Amino acid sequence: MTGPETPAAVAHPLEPLTPEEIRAASAILVREHGLGPDHRFVYVELCEPPKDVVAGFRPGDTWTRQAFVVLHDRAARRALEAVVDLTAGRVVSLVEVSGIQAPMTKEELRLCEGLVRQDPRWQQAMRDRGVTDFSLAVVDKWAGGYTGPQDAPDRRRIARPLTFVKDSPDGNGYAKPVENLVVTVDLDAREVVEVVDTGVVALPPRRGNYTPDRIADPDNTPAFPGVREPLKPIVIAQPDGPSFTLDGHAVSWANWRLRVGYTPREGLVLHQITYVDRGVERPVIHRASLAEMYVPYADPGDTHWNKNVFDEGEYGLGAMANSLVLGCDCLGEISYLDAYVADQDGQPVRIENAICVHEEDAGIGWKHTDSSGAAEVRRNRRLVISVFTTVGNYDYGFYWYLYLDGTIEFESKLTGVLSTGAVDDGSEPRFGALVAPGLYGPNHQHFFGLRLDMAVDGDRNDLYSVHAEAADDETDPRGNAWRQVYTHLDTEHAARQLADPAIGKSWLVANADRRSALGSLIGYKLELGGSLTLPLARPGSQQAERGGFATKHLWATPYSPRERYAAGEYVAQHPGGGGLPAYTGQDRSLAGADLVLWPVLCAHHVVRPEDWPVMPVATVGLHLRPHGFFDGNPMLDLPPEGGHAGHGAAPSCHADGRHGS
Repeated sequence: MTGPETPAAVAHPLEPLTPEEIRAASAILVREHGLGPDHRFVYVELCEPPKDVVAGFRPGDTWTRQAFVVLHDRAARRALEAVVDLTAGRVVSLVEVSGIQAPMTKEELRLCEGLVRQDPRWQQAMRDRGVTDFSLAVVDKWAGGYTGPQDAPDRRRIARPLTFVKDSPDGNGYAKPVENLVVTVDLDAREVVEVVDTGVVALPPRRGNYTPDRIADPDNTPAFPGVREPLKPIVIAQPDGPSFTLDGHAVSWANWRLRVGYTPREGLVLHQITYVDRGVERPVIHRASLAEMYVPYADPGDTHWNKNVFDEGEYGLGAMANSLVLGCDCLGEISYLDAYVADQDGQPVRIENAICVHEEDAGIGWKHTDSSGAAEVRRNRRLVISVFTTVGNYDYGFYWYLYLDGTIEFESKLTGVLSTGAVDDGSEPRFGALVAPGLYGPNHQHFFGLRLDMAVDGDRNDLYSVHAEAADDETDPRGNAWRQVYTHLDTEHAARQLADPAIGKSWLVANADRRSALGSLIGYKLELGGSLTLPLARPGSQQAERGGFATKHLWATPYSPRERYAAGEYVAQHPGGGGLPAYTGQDRSLAGADLVLWPVLCAHHVVRPEDWPVMPVATVGLHLRPHGFFDGNPMLDLPPEGGHAGHGAAPSCHADGRHGS
């Protein structure tokens, strides 16, 4: 490649785009297609190469490096997709995508706030509630949803922001929601098209501040005398450094090998997760990511009924990631990776310390003390790869854990501030719970749809549902027996699955071509954690139609490169039916497939006073556990570690039984 936008070479096909590559992709597009100021860059990310290129790659090989770009043309009110060949320095394709809206940009969120503040109808609604200092108003930018044909994506590009009021410039605005005020903004026309005020509800009287200097305020809810005495510090030290190594975005830790990726929509992505089993590198997952996050609210009130947000598909989680702080977000011997996204001019934006990599003690790995008193103990550890992102009022941590016993875990940590509502003094909310006088949190749910492109010991995998079943009288005369039942799920329709904890239901991904030395399936078992609640919105509602992927706990598809997102590629103002319901409607075969699993997790949030004014972390997650993948305990070869007994010597976690009586 030649020219001023030439990016530096990268070491692997799955390395995320560098800032130079983001800049180059944008410059090539502008140069070749004469893009002007009305063409706004929504996403610029790596166009991941085909699997065979990745699988066959060896250091020193060459390949075609490409960027995938989503653009919004605000003058023509259309979305565009482009593929840019960074190796050759040319545009491969630039096409219009009809009938959709691209995700909202940070630039548009700022524009939306300014338009609302200037609108005289909104200003009057604020005066009606006793607010004259508009600088204390918080315009919380929310996607428009789909309330009817007037919101069709080919008609207008809309947002429906909510309004809150702070008690001071640094106060918590969510303590004083402006109830019954619904504003609709056309982002392309740059105008407020509608302001609907269905009745004044007084702003709640109490503050909901949570910074240390303000919790002693008697008007705060809750109010404390002050900050408590600190606990004694916990110091995590690894004097010899961490046990993992980073080479660019390639990670090696214990027997695990993988690559860390990042996209502006998904945020953290893990690639090529493999386990080195006695010298043999065995694949487990080709690509793991969060494929959508959907939060429908369950209050029919004028301000709340339309709150059903796709935090990934309507905004992009990667672009909203935090810069992590040592000792606060991550504790211990930490390594960080920066992330890069593009701004609306196509220029790279650095998110410093976006990804945290460290290892943690994970308790007892295995232990036994025999009848002579001889004991063997091994401690487990886990490698932690995490990000934290802020989406308006909520903050979400996304954690991937790899354990020494071969387990892989995903966990989402939910915290931040509730999206609140106001009620008249003395009233009880019917579809939520009071958290302070005149202030309530509506019932809602958080659905996390993951995408696990499996590769258990190879590219051809089968999927089984597994459950426990009591034996019948003929085979079990004593009435105590039960067995595990394996059902091969050989089509997409068969793989539309619901969990059932009463019978221990889980799912097994197994290699389609080989069995273990014991004759068993070589597999990894998927186990869901957290709430297994399904969506409760009635069929025909906006929430039910748009969030169809959340109606099952598991979906499965054969690999298709454009099937990356649980609710579909473009969900802004989409009426519903896209994503997994559409993908699996083809009912393709899953037998011996290049198999993709789509587990769905739910945080079923019935609000409680303890969630205010800032919510203690709640978690949901899943486990992938080896099941027949190894021929025995994969931690058997761990060496004993020294422990610390009080302040004395450090005995080994191996005892021969000669320790007295």
